[in-house]
Amino acid sequence: MAKQRDERGEKGEVWDGVIEGMPLFAKELIAGGVAGGFAKSAVAPLERIKILFQTRQAEYRSLGLIGSFTKIAKTEGTLGFFRGNGASVARIVPYAALHYMAYEEYRRWIIDGVPGVGKGPILDLVAGSFAGGTAVLFTYPLDLVRTKLAYQVVGSQKLNIQGLVTGEQVYKGIKDCFSKTYKEAGIKGLYRGVAPSLYGIFPYAGLKFYFYEKMKSHVPKERKNDITIKLACGSVAGLLGQTFTYPLDVVRRQMQVQRLSASNSHEMKGTVDTLVMILRTHGWKQLFSGLSLNYLKVVPSVAIGFTVYDMMKAYLRVPSRDDAVVEVVTSNRDSQSSTLHS
Repeated sequence: MAKQRDERGEKGEVWDGVIEGMPLFAKELIAGGVAGGFAKSAVAPLERIKILFQTRQAEYRSLGLIGSFTKIAKTEGTLGFFRGNGASVARIVPYAALHYMAYEEYRRWIIDGVPGVGKGPILDLVAGSFAGGTAVLFTYPLDLVRTKLAYQVVGSQKLNIQGLVTGEQVYKGIKDCFSKTYKEAGIKGLYRGVAPSLYGIFPYAGLKFYFYEKMKSHVPKERKNDITIKLACGSVAGLLGQTFTYPLDVVRRQMQVQRLSASNSHEMKGTVDTLVMILRTHGWKQLFSGLSLNYLKVVPSVAIGFTVYDMMKAYLRVPSRDDAVVEVVTSNRDSQSSTLHS
């Protein structure tokens, strides 16, 4: 027994050494990736329904939320609720990792490079916007694949591709979807719809962090570390950000699946053409299709994301933001000082 305790103690010391020797950005990457994976998997069924509402309005919108759940359960089984979730998690892990890490890094860089900028919500708006854009550019092809896989419906009468047998799946998995999309349109095909994604993520990511920090600034000091308060602030911030930018999300989804759903008479070209087509064909309400469902998804997603991120940061011993900024600034000054003296 004593020997086993000694072995566990040695392993603990080794792991402690690994954590202590890990760079700050790596800890933030790991914490963000784990948080994103947990949060995305928890709301995968709602995400699937939302995408079907956005892209297959004739089939699913009339059924409503409960009816759509029932139809998927009958035609595809439990796994149908998680169709495309593999690609979704494969995308969200690096996306969330980059998003959180880039936000923290941009924030430190701005404070270090622009001393008079202060630490108010405007700083979080700018850092969050650039972090969102950075994460999208690196992970967009995975989002495209996730949407195409989630769009497929077993037995659907709407998959209207030349030579396709009704009800047959166009893509058999993540790798197959990547391969076929690349063969059809090259790199450009893998970034189909990235423009509205960037238009949307810049204001959304920035506003999310802005509202979050703005709301936290009104919280009494003794309650700032209360996880319930953090989750409440984050959830409301996410809802506000989504409301302002949701129409661009609908346009992006339509562009991503246009090769599966567009007929020759309604082929969609770009962001503006797609927006005009949606307005003419379905009206302005279609730009907010699935928004109420998205609200149901955002609240638990943000709650789980913030909770897991905070837990992982504590486990990996990530210092507070102010401590990290002081550490980075001090390190940079020491480096500059040693350079001058040499």
